[in-house]
Amino acid sequence: MTYDVIVIGTGGVGSAVTYHLAQRGARVLGLDQFTHAHDRGSSHGQTRIIRQAYHEHVNYVPLVLTSYNLWQDLEQQSGESLLHRTGLLGVGHPDGEVIRGIRYSASTHHLHVDEVTHADISLQYPGYRLPPDSVGLLEHEAGYLFVENCVMAHLQMAKKHGAELLTGEVVRGWQSDGQTVTVSTEKSDYSAANVVVTTGAWASRLLVELNIPLRVEAKHLHWYATDNPKMHTESGCPSFFFECPEGIFYGFPKIDERGVKVAEHTGGTPVENPDELDRSIDPVDRNRVERFLDTCLPGVRSQASDHAVCMYTRSPDDHFIVDRHPEWSNVAFASGLSGHGFKFTPVLGSALADLSLNGSTDLPIQFLSCQRFSKT
Repeated sequence: MTYDVIVIGTGGVGSAVTYHLAQRGARVLGLDQFTHAHDRGSSHGQTRIIRQAYHEHVNYVPLVLTSYNLWQDLEQQSGESLLHRTGLLGVGHPDGEVIRGIRYSASTHHLHVDEVTHADISLQYPGYRLPPDSVGLLEHEAGYLFVENCVMAHLQMAKKHGAELLTGEVVRGWQSDGQTVTVSTEKSDYSAANVVVTTGAWASRLLVELNIPLRVEAKHLHWYATDNPKMHTESGCPSFFFECPEGIFYGFPKIDERGVKVAEHTGGTPVENPDELDRSIDPVDRNRVERFLDTCLPGVRSQASDHAVCMYTRSPDDHFIVDRHPEWSNVAFASGLSGHGFKFTPVLGSALADLSLNGSTDLPIQFLSCQRFSKT
């Protein structure tokens, strides 16, 4: 059988593009080397932040606003509760990257964020403490996504629309003649008119000829017990994103018995081979996180309750790469999501479906083209 599109990698973005393709009536095969919603890559660990006033780049805002609509559509189609608007407290120096970026995106796209003073924090969110010389901004429309549930909802709906999904298929390579692409796995060869590569930390193996220096880093996720009722989602406590002199830290209030989840967004240990990721606790990383907790979340005890490891695949400029292959137009890909891509997965899935079926997209992804890394 020859498919319309083969999707290689059905994690965050791959599950979304598989769904969007199948929903449009395409004959789709989704391949993954692991089980669905696995914990081996980048799309696991219970939660991911979603926010609109995007400090990384103002051009992301139209994409994330479309993503909000697509998440809502997926919730309605699947019957799953995926996106929870609990708000996000952004903290940092007024002249820092985070605060300046939030204000600029909010101003440019007319998004509502509230200034939050030290006194406001003490009264409204006493679980948090602002460092000296820091300010706070509260984005009410922000919140979190249940990451594994999102992946499974996309895949279940893709299957409902006729997609074929195979796991345990390690892809060894692909070849295109401009009309047909042959994908070779350890088990078989598959053919399609188009291929989409969404393999996360493994992307360099299938996109080696692009010569884009992607960096893979191990990122540790930590959960800490807390008895503070003000640090619970049920009390209205928002998620958080702190830019401190020591680094950028983010996390979520207590959602379940594990307590508060916290991680460092900056830093990271280089990963030479994602197949051999060290999943043990890094004492240096844990120490940095616990010093942050002591300073900014004093109501959280340093009693670790859980730990997980995921991977960031960073592009040279920390912005996504979403495009068609410069040599083979029937090969599209997304890579280098750089640790802030999950919230965008439905809109990226829609864009990649457009590129595969139509050869172009009306979604504003031009600033994410791989051509920006072309040597002239």
